[in-house]
Amino acid sequence: MTTEELIQIKQRFKIIGNTPALNRAIDVAVQVAPTDLSVLIVGESGSGKEFFPNIIHHYSNRKFGPYHPVNCAAIPEGTIDSELFGHEKGAFTGAIADRKGYFEVADGGTIFLDEVAELPLPTQARLLRVLESGEFIRVGSSKVLKTNVRVVAATNKDMAEAIKSGQFRADLYYRLNAISISVPPLRERPDDILRLFRKFTADVTEQYRMPSVQLTDDARNLLQTYRWPGNVRELKNLAERVAVLAASQEITAEDLKQYIDPVNTMPVLYGAASRQNEGQSFANEREILYQILFDMKKDVRDLKALVHDLMQKSHITDVQVPANLYLDDDAASFDGRMPSYPREESFAPVQEVPAPAAVRTPAPAVSSRKDNPHIQEASEYVEESLSLDAMEKETIRKALERNNGRRKNAAADLNISERTLYRKIKIYHLD
Repeated sequence: MTTEELIQIKQRFKIIGNTPALNRAIDVAVQVAPTDLSVLIVGESGSGKEFFPNIIHHYSNRKFGPYHPVNCAAIPEGTIDSELFGHEKGAFTGAIADRKGYFEVADGGTIFLDEVAELPLPTQARLLRVLESGEFIRVGSSKVLKTNVRVVAATNKDMAEAIKSGQFRADLYYRLNAISISVPPLRERPDDILRLFRKFTADVTEQYRMPSVQLTDDARNLLQTYRWPGNVRELKNLAERVAVLAASQEITAEDLKQYIDPVNTMPVLYGAASRQNEGQSFANEREILYQILFDMKKDVRDLKALVHDLMQKSHITDVQVPANLYLDDDAASFDGRMPSYPREESFAPVQEVPAPAAVRTPAPAVSSRKDNPHIQEASEYVEESLSLDAMEKETIRKALERNNGRRKNAAADLNISERTLYRKIKIYHLD
């Protein structure tokens, strides 16, 4: 494709940008357009995937046929089959007449399945049949119908992960992925960010007859280093807000920070460094919760070990310590890495920790009756109920007294974290 042809395509479909990755995606779309191969467009949400099905359709032999875009994520699961393949009268409640589906209406043209990874598995099986043989059956019918439709699909999900987790059929993926087009995210198009910003602000100022805005050098640098999780869609919203709400025509970095997320203003990493950084982050909130629980478990073990040391120093050796007071094998070998967690239903019920046995303390030595006739002989042991919790409470209370109530110093004295000390103070009502 020549440079002039590329410029004409961008002008026709209103595509702004000159990044090599973007130009390559446009070139692939034009090359594959004359064929009937299925195309899968992958890219992050808001990166502009919807332009490429239009390019494919208008440069194909089907350009005079119908073009139907379908947002698979916006259709309820109970009606998706009816929307795509149609239904017969009386097939379900509310089906008062026969209805043609998108595949029947788009016969001879192109159908664009946006967010195809959101399709339920039964619908995926029916879609696979259409791709393989061009045959489908309306809901509530047994008659096989034929269609001649070019399928272009798009998704912002990791398809390999979706297949591995059972959310997407592998055979359907290979059918859809005859040709793959990758749309680069906005953070990998730093030069295009400023072009898009100028275009979006110019549209707003021209439409509402407002003065144009200009970016300072630090504002340009901020836009190019921002991570843009919402991609072009987020940039357009930002540009419109700045054009309407800015107090001055000159926009600085401080002005932009009022409208963007400060968490995503960290410098952008590219290539392997970016992938490695993403791999080190938590995959979801469940892993974060498990990490917190592991930290709490470590604090509890530290506190138990401390109490046990105090008991040994106090020569209390006849206490039956619960077996789980010491570090178990799993805890001893814990290296800080997140383990593989079982499903919720596979967790065993929590076992009750048996209360420690009573501490037997010998009674003070007494004189015999001969030495003191008023004192009776007492050779039996005195049963004293002394629980581990009571000793822990008393230890914490004395530490607070020694440090005049300073919790930070008391925590250091007990060799435990302040968070654990605060929790124990609340449990034992020592505040």
